Amino acid sequence: MIGGFSAGYFSNRYGRKGALLRNNAVVLLASILLGFSKMGKSYEMIIIGRFLVGLNADSSVLSCLGLPFQTLDRFSRHLVLFPFRTLEGFIILLAPSPCPASDPPFLCRRSPTNTYGELTRYTHNEYAPVHPINALISTNPFQGYTSHLGLAISACIFGSSFQAGFNTGVVNSPSEVIKAFYKEIISERTGSDVDASQVDVLWSVTVSIFAVGGMIGGFSAGYFANRYGRKGALLRNNAVVLLASILLGLSKMGKSYEMIIAGRILVGINAGLNTGVAPLYLSEIAPVSVRGLAGTLNQFAIVLGVMISQILGLSKVLGTADSWPIVLAFTAVPAIFQLFVLPFCPESPRYLLLHNGDWDGAEKALAWFQGSDDVMGELNEMKNEEEEMSHSNQVRILDLFRTPELRTPIIISLVMQLSQQFSGINAVMYYSTEIFMSADLARETAQYATVGTACVNLMMTFVSALIMDRAGRKTLHLIGLGGMWAFSTLLALSMIFNDDIGWLKYVSIVSVVMYIVFFATGPGAIPWFFVAELFSQSSRTAAVSLSVLVNWFANFIVGLSYPNLESSIGKYSFVIFVFLLAFFWLYTEFYVPETKGKSTEEITAMFRRNYTRVGVNDDDPNDSIAHPFLSQNETSPIMS
Repeated sequence: MIGGFSAGYFSNRYGRKGALLRNNAVVLLASILLGFSKMGKSYEMIIIGRFLVGLNADSSVLSCLGLPFQTLDRFSRHLVLFPFRTLEGFIILLAPSPCPASDPPFLCRRSPTNTYGELTRYTHNEYAPVHPINALISTNPFQGYTSHLGLAISACIFGSSFQAGFNTGVVNSPSEVIKAFYKEIISERTGSDVDASQVDVLWSVTVSIFAVGGMIGGFSAGYFANRYGRKGALLRNNAVVLLASILLGLSKMGKSYEMIIAGRILVGINAGLNTGVAPLYLSEIAPVSVRGLAGTLNQFAIVLGVMISQILGLSKVLGTADSWPIVLAFTAVPAIFQLFVLPFCPESPRYLLLHNGDWDGAEKALAWFQGSDDVMGELNEMKNEEEEMSHSNQVRILDLFRTPELRTPIIISLVMQLSQQFSGINAVMYYSTEIFMSADLARETAQYATVGTACVNLMMTFVSALIMDRAGRKTLHLIGLGGMWAFSTLLALSMIFNDDIGWLKYVSIVSVVMYIVFFATGPGAIPWFFVAELFSQSSRTAAVSLSVLVNWFANFIVGLSYPNLESSIGKYSFVIFVFLLAFFWLYTEFYVPETKGKSTEEITAMFRRNYTRVGVNDDDPNDSIAHPFLSQNETSPIMS
């Protein structure tokens, strides 16, 4: 009642949109009170929280009703394709698409000259034009999206990227029952008691060998992507994971922990290849307008895989002494899904034209992805790049550092990869259960809370995907790193002084959740696809291979060294990440370019303009710099 009575005042004072945004502060405060009521042993917190959500509910409803009717028409259209309609439905939440006239009460029709689209109201079989509406959306973040493109993205991310995330987290929850299996097998073989340290060594090998396989797969991703094509490499990679799932699923029956270790290195190779080839395929099939969305959905699938693995590994699901092999073998399911779906999607048009010289194949692939035969603009752009490549040498990994205009983008790419792995995310996840237990949660409850943080990561990654092509890569990466720095500082202080100040344990919980929120905002997704945006076709695969290798190597270093670091300096280990995050933020601010809305040719031209020799005459077109990987007819422009 109070919220409803005051809705008119706030709507007039701050506007409909402003009132709705400010109203979220009420419900956020309410959620904190409700969420911590049990921990705080206070029913008063529940009552106050219910009162606040009541204020929020009435005010929100009336503010929405106060919006122009046409705006609600516009909004309703964005909910037409809620993400459970066929395969591509997973990735098209809020995606605009033409609405057939048979779908009353609203008809939406897009005019080719109208950025916002033109809404018409359906009344008695007559269509009355309504003025364009831009109250909710001023630009279309999904311009260029088609159902065919959605199908290809779904087949790629749920068949490849999902596997990388799933196999990253699958051994965490059932670790104790798998260790017991190790102990049992060794005891049967030796006929004596097993030293706990021996089991710990074998388990550390089982966990870390995954990253070793990731390095092997990541480094070879460029070779296979060029040899078999992006689509061909992804399909062939499924043979590796199917073999691994057989080894993992039959390990208990075969009474062999060696089968688990062998299976883990195979899924690591599979994950390394997927993290290299999948972003490459996504960046090459997606138009510029949704390239950031497609790249971020790659990370969305990785996070989804981590979350699903944690849920399946719980002791009340499949993380039991009898069922853990099923969890490990589940990785075959996304591989089978991709084998059934991806063959119906074309190869990357850019690969077909620039690598194979197949003009007709590239034209057909572009028409399939874009749902239109008008693809000459994109083909001509790729043709220009093909002509440049014909006059340039093949770029190898060492050439990325030898050539000036390639050296800067590869250093940027590597630092971006390190900003993801050296941000402290693994340490936060390592400590999360302990932090939740320090707030008087039982171990089982703390495990569920850890799964909850994975859900938060998933939701924020999806939000990041929706705004990536609006806000920009650099902006979101800076926001993410800045937020992580703030909450890692808060987390470090609260953990260091937790024994002296009791209520700091609640600050630790909030810091963990918010840290993960900011990780998902930018650093979790952007490094994977950013490298593919910085390079042209001739150097892209080499750059991707090296970047993925560095990412997996950094992952391996953190996994190997952090336990020893934590045992040496304890909770002060978080302070190291505070300084690293500050460095990565400064580097991103001053050295990383924005690639939002830019074509590959525009991005690579930015780096070429930065490398000129002193004394070159800007007015003389013949006074140019020769570079080994530029066309013979191409000059290196001078930055004024």
